[in-house]
Order: sequence, then structure tokens, then C-alpha cells
Amino acid sequence: MFGALPLIMSSGMGAELRRPLGIAIVGGLIFSQVLTLYTTPVVYLYFDRLRGWWASRRAAILPPQAAFGLSDAT
Repeated sequence: MFGALPLIMSSGMGAELRRPLGIAIVGGLIFSQVLTLYTTPVVYLYFDRLRGWWASRRAAILPPQAAFGLSDAT
């Protein structure tokens, strides 16, 4: 991100062509970082709740021996 700051803050010949590129780089990096910091924990929580729901559903459907892979034939 710091490498793109000179593109944003520069002045001189051709700066008006490079400034939008710098803004796009810095804006994209900030947006992707914020998106990652907020969505990753949400996805992990969702999968944890899904795992808990699936385990409770499986325990309610299967008998206790089948849930652990045990059978009466052993």
C-alpha cells in the first residue's frame, strides 16, 4: 500500500494519469482487508453452528452405538 502512495500524492507531468491507478490500488487493498477481517470470522462461526446442528441431528437419528461406529457383532 505504501508503494502506491507516491502515485496518489505526486504532482507534475503525467500525475493526473497515475493518480487514479494509485487510488484504485490503495482503495482495493483497504476494501479487501476490511472484507477479509469481517467475513472470515462469520464464515467460521457459520460452519461451527452447522457442524453442531449436524452432530445433534445425527445423534437424534442414529442409535448411540451407530454414532460411534460400534455394533453388537463385535
